[in-house]
Amino acid sequence: MADQGGTARATGLSLVSWALFASSGPLAKAVLDAGWSPAAVTAVRIGLAAVLLAPGVALLRPRALRFRRAELWLPLGYGLLGVAGVQLFFFVAVSRIPVAVAMVLVNLSPVLVALWVRVVRRTRLPAAVWLGIALAIAGLVLIAGLGPGAQLDFLGVAAGLASAVCSAGYFLLGERGARRHDPLGMTAAGLAIGAVATLAVSPLWTLAIAANPVSLGGATIPVWLALLILAVFGTVLPYLAGLHALSGLPVALAGVLALAEPLVAALLAWLLLGQALGPVQLIGVAVLLGGGTLVQTGKLAPQPESAAGQANPVTSSRRRP
Repeated sequence: MADQGGTARATGLSLVSWALFASSGPLAKAVLDAGWSPAAVTAVRIGLAAVLLAPGVALLRPRALRFRRAELWLPLGYGLLGVAGVQLFFFVAVSRIPVAVAMVLVNLSPVLVALWVRVVRRTRLPAAVWLGIALAIAGLVLIAGLGPGAQLDFLGVAAGLASAVCSAGYFLLGERGARRHDPLGMTAAGLAIGAVATLAVSPLWTLAIAANPVSLGGATIPVWLALLILAVFGTVLPYLAGLHALSGLPVALAGVLALAEPLVAALLAWLLLGQALGPVQLIGVAVLLGGGTLVQTGKLAPQPESAAGQANPVTSSRRRP
Protein backbone atom coordinates (compact mmCIF):
# COMPACT_ATOMS: atom_id res chain seq x y z
CA MET A 1 0.00 0.00 0.00
CA ALA A 2 2.90 2.34 0.76
CA ASP A 3 4.36 1.74 -2.69
CA GLN A 4 0.99 2.38 -4.31
CA GLY A 5 0.62 5.58 -2.32
CA GLY A 6 4.11 6.72 -3.38
CA THR A 7 3.36 5.95 -7.02
CA ALA A 8 0.07 7.83 -6.86
CA ARG A 9 1.82 10.85 -5.32
CA ALA A 10 4.56 10.76 -7.94
CA THR A 11 1.96 10.43 -10.70
CA GLY A 12 0.10 13.46 -9.38
CA LEU A 13 3.33 15.47 -9.21
CA SER A 14 4.19 14.48 -12.76
CA LEU A 15 0.81 15.60 -14.07
CA VAL A 16 1.12 18.91 -12.20
CA SER A 17 4.60 19.34 -13.65
CA TRP A 18 3.49 18.86 -17.25
CA ALA A 19 0.43 21.06 -16.84
CA LEU A 20 2.69 23.86 -15.56
CA PHE A 21 5.22 23.28 -18.35
CA ALA A 22 2.37 23.54 -20.85
CA SER A 23 1.50 27.00 -19.55
CA SER A 24 4.94 28.25 -20.61
CA GLY A 25 4.06 27.98 -24.30
CA PRO A 26 1.28 30.59 -24.46
CA LEU A 27 3.10 32.84 -21.96
CA ALA A 28 6.31 32.71 -23.99
CA LYS A 29 4.44 33.34 -27.23
CA ALA A 30 2.76 36.40 -25.72
CA VAL A 31 6.12 37.81 -24.63
CA LEU A 32 7.59 37.09 -28.06
CA ASP A 33 4.69 38.95 -29.67
CA ALA A 34 5.49 41.91 -27.41
CA GLY A 35 8.86 42.32 -29.14
CA TRP A 36 11.20 39.97 -27.27
CA SER A 37 13.56 37.59 -29.06
CA PRO A 38 13.51 33.84 -28.29
CA ALA A 39 17.02 34.09 -26.80
CA ALA A 40 15.93 36.95 -24.54
CA VAL A 41 12.90 35.07 -23.23
CA THR A 42 15.03 32.00 -22.58
CA ALA A 43 17.81 33.90 -20.83
CA VAL A 44 15.51 35.94 -18.59
CA ARG A 45 13.24 33.00 -17.80
CA ILE A 46 16.03 30.62 -16.77
CA GLY A 47 18.14 33.33 -15.14
CA LEU A 48 15.25 34.65 -13.07
CA ALA A 49 14.28 31.11 -12.04
CA ALA A 50 17.87 30.38 -10.95
CA VAL A 51 18.06 33.62 -8.96
CA LEU A 52 14.80 32.81 -7.21
CA LEU A 53 15.76 29.23 -6.27
CA ALA A 54 19.54 28.70 -6.06
CA PRO A 55 20.40 31.19 -3.27
CA GLY A 56 17.65 29.84 -1.05
CA VAL A 57 18.80 26.26 -1.52
CA ALA A 58 22.44 27.24 -0.89
CA LEU A 59 21.43 28.99 2.33
CA LEU A 60 18.84 26.58 3.72
CA ARG A 61 19.99 23.22 2.34
CA PRO A 62 23.65 23.49 1.23
CA ARG A 63 24.16 19.70 1.26
CA ALA A 64 21.71 19.42 -1.62
CA LEU A 65 24.22 21.21 -3.86
CA ARG A 66 27.12 18.87 -3.12
CA PHE A 67 28.02 16.51 -5.96
CA ARG A 68 30.93 14.10 -6.12
CA ARG A 69 33.56 14.99 -8.71
CA ALA A 70 32.86 11.79 -10.63
CA GLU A 71 29.20 12.81 -11.04
CA LEU A 72 29.57 16.47 -11.88
CA TRP A 73 28.61 15.59 -15.46
CA LEU A 74 25.11 14.77 -14.22
CA PRO A 75 23.98 18.28 -13.16
CA LEU A 76 26.07 19.71 -16.01
CA GLY A 77 24.30 17.61 -18.63
CA TYR A 78 20.93 18.16 -16.99
CA GLY A 79 21.44 21.92 -17.02
CA LEU A 80 22.72 22.09 -20.59
CA LEU A 81 20.18 19.72 -22.14
CA GLY A 82 17.18 19.53 -19.82
CA VAL A 83 17.11 23.24 -18.98
CA ALA A 84 18.95 25.45 -21.51
CA GLY A 85 18.62 23.28 -24.61
CA VAL A 86 14.93 22.48 -24.21
CA GLN A 87 13.96 26.09 -23.51
CA LEU A 88 16.07 27.81 -26.17
CA PHE A 89 15.06 25.48 -29.00
CA PHE A 90 11.45 25.48 -27.84
CA PHE A 91 11.21 29.29 -27.89
CA VAL A 92 12.77 29.40 -31.34
CA ALA A 93 10.10 26.92 -32.44
CA VAL A 94 7.13 28.83 -30.96
CA SER A 95 8.38 32.04 -32.59
CA ARG A 96 7.96 30.42 -36.02
CA ILE A 97 5.20 27.80 -35.70
CA PRO A 98 1.98 27.51 -33.61
CA VAL A 99 2.46 26.70 -29.92
CA ALA A 100 0.47 23.45 -30.08
CA VAL A 101 2.61 22.17 -32.97
CA ALA A 102 5.82 23.07 -31.12
CA MET A 103 4.61 21.30 -27.98
CA VAL A 104 3.82 18.14 -29.91
CA LEU A 105 7.26 18.18 -31.54
CA VAL A 106 8.91 18.51 -28.13
CA ASN A 107 6.90 15.51 -26.97
CA LEU A 108 8.51 13.34 -29.59
CA SER A 109 11.13 12.71 -26.88
CA PRO A 110 9.55 9.40 -25.69
CA VAL A 111 10.29 8.00 -29.14
CA LEU A 112 13.91 9.11 -28.84
CA VAL A 113 14.17 7.50 -25.40
CA ALA A 114 12.93 4.22 -26.89
CA LEU A 115 15.53 4.43 -29.66
CA TRP A 116 18.23 5.08 -27.04
CA VAL A 117 17.14 1.97 -25.14
CA ARG A 118 17.29 -0.14 -28.31
CA VAL A 119 20.50 1.16 -29.90
CA VAL A 120 22.64 2.15 -26.91
CA ARG A 121 21.47 -0.34 -24.28
CA ARG A 122 20.85 -3.06 -26.88
CA THR A 123 17.51 -3.98 -25.37
CA ARG A 124 15.09 -5.64 -27.80
CA LEU A 125 11.74 -3.87 -27.72
CA PRO A 126 8.32 -5.32 -28.63
CA ALA A 127 6.81 -4.78 -32.06
CA ALA A 128 4.30 -2.37 -30.49
CA VAL A 129 7.14 0.06 -29.83
CA TRP A 130 8.16 0.21 -33.48
CA LEU A 131 4.53 0.53 -34.55
CA GLY A 132 4.25 3.43 -32.13
CA ILE A 133 7.35 5.08 -33.62
CA ALA A 134 5.88 4.75 -37.13
CA LEU A 135 2.58 6.28 -35.97
CA ALA A 136 4.43 9.11 -34.22
CA ILE A 137 6.34 9.96 -37.40
CA ALA A 138 3.11 9.85 -39.43
CA GLY A 139 1.47 12.15 -36.93
CA LEU A 140 4.43 14.52 -37.14
CA VAL A 141 4.06 14.70 -40.93
CA LEU A 142 0.38 15.58 -40.60
CA ILE A 143 0.98 18.20 -37.90
CA ALA A 144 3.84 19.85 -39.78
CA GLY A 145 1.63 20.17 -42.86
CA LEU A 146 3.89 18.24 -45.21
CA GLY A 147 2.36 17.73 -48.61
CA PRO A 148 2.03 19.26 -52.08
CA GLY A 149 2.15 23.05 -51.85
CA ALA A 150 2.53 23.02 -48.06
CA GLN A 151 4.09 26.11 -46.49
CA LEU A 152 6.46 24.60 -43.95
CA ASP A 153 8.82 26.59 -41.75
CA PHE A 154 11.75 24.20 -41.64
CA LEU A 155 13.67 26.19 -39.02
CA GLY A 156 10.69 26.09 -36.67
CA VAL A 157 10.23 22.33 -37.11
CA ALA A 158 14.00 21.73 -36.76
CA ALA A 159 14.05 23.73 -33.53
CA GLY A 160 11.12 21.69 -32.20
CA LEU A 161 12.93 18.44 -32.99
CA ALA A 162 16.14 19.72 -31.36
CA SER A 163 14.09 20.52 -28.28
CA ALA A 164 12.81 16.93 -28.32
CA VAL A 165 16.40 15.64 -28.25
CA CYS A 166 17.15 17.83 -25.25
CA SER A 167 13.90 16.73 -23.62
CA ALA A 168 14.99 13.09 -23.93
CA GLY A 169 18.11 14.11 -22.02
CA TYR A 170 15.86 15.66 -19.38
CA PHE A 171 14.14 12.29 -18.83
CA LEU A 172 17.26 10.11 -18.84
CA LEU A 173 19.51 12.41 -16.81
CA GLY A 174 16.68 13.63 -14.59
CA GLU A 175 15.67 10.16 -13.45
CA ARG A 176 19.21 9.22 -12.53
CA GLY A 177 19.82 12.56 -10.81
CA ALA A 178 16.56 12.43 -8.86
CA ARG A 179 17.30 8.93 -7.58
CA ARG A 180 20.88 9.73 -6.56
CA HIS A 181 20.59 13.32 -5.35
CA ASP A 182 18.23 15.73 -3.66
CA PRO A 183 15.75 16.87 -6.36
CA LEU A 184 15.86 20.38 -4.89
CA GLY A 185 19.63 20.53 -5.35
CA MET A 186 19.44 19.03 -8.85
CA THR A 187 16.85 21.60 -9.86
CA ALA A 188 18.80 24.53 -8.45
CA ALA A 189 22.08 23.34 -10.00
CA GLY A 190 20.43 22.62 -13.34
CA LEU A 191 18.78 26.04 -13.49
CA ALA A 192 22.02 27.81 -12.53
CA ILE A 193 24.04 25.90 -15.15
CA GLY A 194 21.34 26.45 -17.74
CA ALA A 195 21.28 30.19 -17.01
CA VAL A 196 25.06 30.48 -17.37
CA ALA A 197 25.01 28.51 -20.63
CA THR A 198 22.18 30.60 -22.07
CA LEU A 199 23.84 33.90 -21.15
CA ALA A 200 27.16 32.67 -22.58
CA VAL A 201 25.48 32.02 -25.92
CA SER A 202 23.28 35.14 -25.82
CA PRO A 203 24.67 37.92 -23.56
CA LEU A 204 22.04 40.30 -22.23
CA TRP A 205 23.38 43.30 -24.16
CA THR A 206 22.79 41.46 -27.46
CA LEU A 207 19.18 40.50 -26.74
CA ALA A 208 16.05 42.09 -28.15
CA ILE A 209 14.09 43.27 -25.09
CA ALA A 210 10.99 45.46 -25.18
CA ALA A 211 8.88 47.20 -22.52
CA ASN A 212 5.62 46.62 -24.37
CA PRO A 213 2.75 45.14 -22.30
CA VAL A 214 1.73 41.52 -22.85
CA SER A 215 -1.73 40.50 -24.07
CA LEU A 216 -3.21 37.26 -22.75
CA GLY A 217 -6.78 36.22 -23.40
CA GLY A 218 -7.98 39.79 -23.83
CA ALA A 219 -6.17 41.01 -20.69
CA THR A 220 -3.05 43.18 -20.68
CA ILE A 221 -0.31 42.79 -18.07
CA PRO A 222 3.20 44.29 -17.67
CA VAL A 223 5.92 42.26 -19.35
CA TRP A 224 7.84 41.92 -16.05
CA LEU A 225 4.82 40.21 -14.47
CA ALA A 226 4.50 37.80 -17.40
CA LEU A 227 8.20 36.91 -17.07
CA LEU A 228 7.88 36.43 -13.31
CA ILE A 229 4.93 34.07 -13.81
CA LEU A 230 6.90 32.26 -16.51
CA ALA A 231 9.91 31.86 -14.19
CA VAL A 232 7.95 30.65 -11.15
CA PHE A 233 5.01 28.69 -12.54
CA GLY A 234 6.50 27.73 -15.90
CA THR A 235 10.04 26.89 -14.73
CA VAL A 236 10.86 26.51 -11.02
CA LEU A 237 7.72 24.67 -9.90
CA PRO A 238 7.43 22.26 -12.85
CA TYR A 239 11.14 21.33 -12.70
CA LEU A 240 10.86 20.68 -8.96
CA ALA A 241 7.67 18.66 -9.32
CA GLY A 242 9.07 16.75 -12.30
CA LEU A 243 12.26 15.67 -10.53
CA HIS A 244 10.35 14.63 -7.42
CA ALA A 245 8.09 12.56 -9.68
CA LEU A 246 11.05 10.94 -11.47
CA SER A 247 12.44 9.84 -8.11
CA GLY A 248 9.32 7.68 -7.62
CA LEU A 249 8.33 6.73 -11.17
CA PRO A 250 10.00 4.63 -13.86
CA VAL A 251 11.04 6.79 -16.80
CA ALA A 252 8.64 4.92 -19.10
CA LEU A 253 5.58 5.84 -17.07
CA ALA A 254 6.83 9.41 -16.74
CA GLY A 255 6.96 9.57 -20.53
CA VAL A 256 3.33 8.47 -20.79
CA LEU A 257 2.26 11.23 -18.41
CA ALA A 258 4.28 13.79 -20.35
CA LEU A 259 1.97 13.27 -23.33
CA ALA A 260 -0.64 15.31 -21.44
CA GLU A 261 1.46 18.45 -22.00
CA PRO A 262 0.62 19.15 -25.68
CA LEU A 263 -3.07 18.69 -24.97
CA VAL A 264 -2.99 21.27 -22.17
CA ALA A 265 -0.83 23.56 -24.32
CA ALA A 266 -3.25 23.34 -27.24
CA LEU A 267 -6.16 24.24 -24.96
CA LEU A 268 -4.28 27.21 -23.47
CA ALA A 269 -3.15 28.40 -26.92
CA TRP A 270 -6.79 28.38 -28.04
CA LEU A 271 -8.04 30.19 -24.93
CA LEU A 272 -5.22 32.75 -24.59
CA LEU A 273 -3.85 33.22 -28.10
CA GLY A 274 -6.71 32.25 -30.39
CA GLN A 275 -4.56 29.59 -32.10
CA ALA A 276 -6.45 26.53 -33.30
CA LEU A 277 -5.27 23.44 -35.16
CA GLY A 278 -6.97 22.46 -38.41
CA PRO A 279 -8.77 19.12 -38.88
CA VAL A 280 -5.74 17.41 -40.46
CA GLN A 281 -3.44 18.64 -37.69
CA LEU A 282 -5.89 17.42 -35.03
CA ILE A 283 -5.77 13.99 -36.65
CA GLY A 284 -1.98 14.23 -36.57
CA VAL A 285 -2.04 15.05 -32.85
CA ALA A 286 -4.19 11.99 -32.17
CA VAL A 287 -1.95 9.75 -34.28
CA LEU A 288 1.25 11.05 -32.69
CA LEU A 289 -0.05 10.72 -29.14
CA GLY A 290 -1.32 7.23 -29.90
CA GLY A 291 2.07 6.30 -31.27
CA GLY A 292 3.84 7.77 -28.26
CA THR A 293 1.57 5.80 -25.94
CA LEU A 294 2.38 2.58 -27.80
CA VAL A 295 6.08 3.33 -27.49
CA GLN A 296 5.86 3.87 -23.76
CA THR A 297 3.59 0.96 -22.88
CA GLY A 298 5.61 -1.38 -25.07
CA LYS A 299 8.83 -0.22 -23.44
CA LEU A 300 7.55 -1.23 -20.02
CA ALA A 301 8.13 -4.87 -20.87
CA PRO A 302 11.31 -5.07 -23.01
CA GLN A 303 12.60 -8.37 -24.34
CA PRO A 304 16.23 -9.35 -23.69
CA GLU A 305 18.64 -9.18 -26.63
CA SER A 306 20.23 -12.49 -25.75
CA ALA A 307 19.77 -15.45 -23.46
CA ALA A 308 21.87 -13.71 -20.88
CA GLY A 309 19.41 -10.80 -21.01
CA GLN A 310 19.91 -7.10 -20.94
CA ALA A 311 19.06 -4.64 -18.22
CA ASN A 312 15.52 -3.36 -18.04
CA PRO A 313 15.55 0.26 -19.26
CA VAL A 314 13.49 1.34 -16.29
CA THR A 315 15.88 0.00 -13.68
CA SER A 316 19.14 0.40 -15.63
CA SER A 317 18.44 4.10 -16.09
CA ARG A 318 19.09 4.44 -12.38
CA ARG A 319 22.71 3.53 -13.04
CA ARG A 320 23.38 5.33 -16.32
CA PRO A 321 21.56 7.59 -18.71
